[in-house]
Amino acid sequence: MIQINVNTFKQTLALAKLTVTRISMFAMVIFIPWKQIQRMKLFFGRHQISMCRISNISTATAADLERIPKQAINGLSPLCSNTHVYSSNSTIASLTKSGRMTEARQLFDKMPERDVFSWTSMVAGYARKGNLNDAREFFDRMPEKNVVSWTAMVTGYARNGEIDEARHLFDKMPERNVFSWTAMITGYAQNGKVNEARRTFDEMPERNVVSWTAIVAGYMENGRIEDARNLFDKMPERDVVAWTLMIKGYMQNGRVEDAQKLFDQMPQKNLYSWNTMIAGYVQNQNVDRARRLFDTIPNRNAISWTAMVVGYAQMGETEEARRLFDKMPQRDIISWNAIVTAYAQNDKVKEARELFDNMPQRDVVSWNAILAGYEQNGQGEDALKLFNQMLRSGTKPGQSTFTSILSACTRLATIEQGKQIHTHIIKTIFNSDVLLGNTLITMYAKCGSIDDAHQVFDKMPIKDKVSWTTTIVGYAQHGHSNEALELFRQMEKAGVKPDHVTFVGLLSACSHAGLVAEGWHFFDSMSRDYSITPTVEHYSCMADLLGRCGHLHEAEEMITKMPFEPDAIVWGALLSACRIHSNVDLGRHVAEKLFELEPENGANYVLLSNIYAAASRWADVAALRMKMKDRGVKKQPGCSWIEVQNKIHTFLVGDQSHPQTEKIYATLVALAEPMKALGYFPDTNFALHDVAEEEKVQLLCHHSEKLAIAFGLISTPPGTPIRIVKNLRVCGDCHTAAKYISKIVMREIVLRDANRFHHIKEGFCSCRDYW
Repeated sequence: MIQINVNTFKQTLALAKLTVTRISMFAMVIFIPWKQIQRMKLFFGRHQISMCRISNISTATAADLERIPKQAINGLSPLCSNTHVYSSNSTIASLTKSGRMTEARQLFDKMPERDVFSWTSMVAGYARKGNLNDAREFFDRMPEKNVVSWTAMVTGYARNGEIDEARHLFDKMPERNVFSWTAMITGYAQNGKVNEARRTFDEMPERNVVSWTAIVAGYMENGRIEDARNLFDKMPERDVVAWTLMIKGYMQNGRVEDAQKLFDQMPQKNLYSWNTMIAGYVQNQNVDRARRLFDTIPNRNAISWTAMVVGYAQMGETEEARRLFDKMPQRDIISWNAIVTAYAQNDKVKEARELFDNMPQRDVVSWNAILAGYEQNGQGEDALKLFNQMLRSGTKPGQSTFTSILSACTRLATIEQGKQIHTHIIKTIFNSDVLLGNTLITMYAKCGSIDDAHQVFDKMPIKDKVSWTTTIVGYAQHGHSNEALELFRQMEKAGVKPDHVTFVGLLSACSHAGLVAEGWHFFDSMSRDYSITPTVEHYSCMADLLGRCGHLHEAEEMITKMPFEPDAIVWGALLSACRIHSNVDLGRHVAEKLFELEPENGANYVLLSNIYAAASRWADVAALRMKMKDRGVKKQPGCSWIEVQNKIHTFLVGDQSHPQTEKIYATLVALAEPMKALGYFPDTNFALHDVAEEEKVQLLCHHSEKLAIAFGLISTPPGTPIRIVKNLRVCGDCHTAAKYISKIVMREIVLRDANRFHHIKEGFCSCRDYW
């Protein structure tokens, strides 16, 4: 079972809402919810708005307007000055609706005549983009205001989280109508203040079906389903929107049977009601009931078909999803996106790409589906290629786009491409987005630049719990334990409550620095101060901390006394400690536990083999390898890679496949003498093969880490950091060699392995050789 792409599902549900042939200008200005527009008789001042008095451009969509060149918008101003003011107003309203405030402002400034609607459109447009200062400036400058103007500013404050300012302005309104009151109710509900919303509702001098529906929706949005139902039952008038809203609320809260009962009681149903039920069943993973209802719909539309495609995709039934898709009488872009997403998220990226390539048209959701599929399936390089293709196509990336492509950069540790994408983000409206800020912190931290990660953190205007925690974890991974602990203290002072992930970061920081006392303090503080019950991850961190510090038996005792059965992660931490401290007997005992839990995980066999080899117990090594062969267990080969000029170069031990192999090996030979002069001698304890000493030295010289470092030296500018990624734990001899090389070439070498980062500079490592 998988989770379908959220954007596709939201897009599907959004199209299930009530439609009207045109949106009134009033609704465009004050953000009245779409489902309410159909039921409104909108008034502008004393005059009812007539759509026939608005020019044809008022029917343009945001996508249509995006294709209008700025020069053409500017060119409209002379025409507007000679035609009815409504033509200019409709253009401005459409531009503000699509977020093109610069063009809207240019047109507004050139208007020879403006009315209250012209001003209100600008107020609403700035507020919609979150630019409340400009919105308020326009509002204060208005030569005259009406109830629509006031309501637009109140709505802007509410939608941007400034609900107190919204109420202050609402109280100052010289006159209010039912829509002003409803806007205030909706604002309170959207900001989680449903009790205030109810009090405002009770104060209303008159109510209509829209205001009743708004307070019912407010209760449901805040999880108060019973209060919503009580009000629903008291409504003096209920239309199809109110009924369907209540059904949707039940479905969103998992109350499928209550939704079904209400649906059966509906005096009138429309296609929106039927589609809401199908989408609700799908949302609750009841695709069989959704299908039965789908088969009984009198008239299906693309929404009905697409909801079923999404349902089968969620259950992993891509073939059935494809059969339905192929039967669709008409397909729109949402239908195509649904089937592409179905394949992409069910590990069938090749088929998804074929469908994507055959789409008659694509939008940002289409591109996002394939990008997410590539990223989730470990095809980061394909994701990067597709992202560049997307930019060339002229499609503007969205938040999900940047999230997926940054995650791909994180997997590949391609910091240069990550920086390029960060530059793209800075130029967009997503520059202050908290989710993207957190993703950037993760990308920089995991690509080896904790300084860049902290810069992103410092510049974020809004930080949430994830922002603090991600930065703390980043510091821990880079061995900056003191910085991690200091940041946690700042987090506490800021009043941000930590969660279980925060403590994983703190315990990891203590483990990497060998801070046993501090580790026990945080472990005990979890439950004592924050009521967080330690999980297997926290016990694993403690086992790692105790084991690394040589307290092997204390670690074993803690594991055996855990309140739940220890898993492979916990035992694996102790086995690694046995490897560090060469404890053969305990290592064998722990390994046997792991063989029971993970009989096919070759890493556990290799780790025990390394323990035997370090103790020169070659007979045990041979016996263990025979056991691996008999059980069909395969060892994961170690490899290292480096990014140079946006391309990934990968190396295996003794690799000679690279085009610059000759220069790479020559570089290692050239480094051998100065390294030896400084005191370096190959540590053959890390050549875990029963061969002659000279052959061990030869094997060590050509480890993947050394090959990647040598390639970095000949392929990157002098003085710049060399960033290497290893899929396994970095070899001890390679770690030592990197310190000598950094001193000789006067360059920083950043090694990222499966456990942590090593910042090696001028012969010293950030891990202080404790790893």
